[in-house]
Amino acid sequence: MSKKKSEGDPPRSCRARAAGDLVGNIGGQSFRRFGFVQHSIVSRWAEIVGERYAKVSSPESIKFPAGSKAGGVLTLMVVGAHAPLIQHLTPMIVERVNRFFGYAAINRIVFRQGKPAPAAPPPQRPQLRPVPKELGEGLREIADPGLRACLESLAAQIAASTGVPSLSNESGEPIPVINRSE
Repeated sequence: MSKKKSEGDPPRSCRARAAGDLVGNIGGQSFRRFGFVQHSIVSRWAEIVGERYAKVSSPESIKFPAGSKAGGVLTLMVVGAHAPLIQHLTPMIVERVNRFFGYAAINRIVFRQGKPAPAAPPPQRPQLRPVPKELGEGLREIADPGLRACLESLAAQIAASTGVPSLSNESGEPIPVINRSE
């Protein structure tokens, strides 16, 4: 016999799904276990408190009262010598974290002394090649590196070609001309 469908099961579709859809909540489960309902606070900590304070502190967990998502306690791991300074900045950190959440999620901060995990270095962008003079000055003004590389390639192909592009018409039938002015 076949398995009975429950009302909570999503309908099956015979289509390919993105890998991110399949494994999207794996990290979310581990973050929730340590008290992070919104794991982006960990990854965006430098944006929230600033680069200077993110080097010496990192969020460890957020504990909320039972049945509530407001009035929580944020636990920070702080380098020992910087703990008094960060403790004086508690009102500013609470304000910035609450602004990040969009509501009064944090009421107070608890500090633990220790060495926070080092932040991952930002990915290095590839160095752009200088635009050859033959291709003109117009390509130098394009800020997007992907678009600029594509246009450089197109310009190089056009410069390497000889004459006007031609269409091969093996059947001998004339190519219809569309006159849009009528």
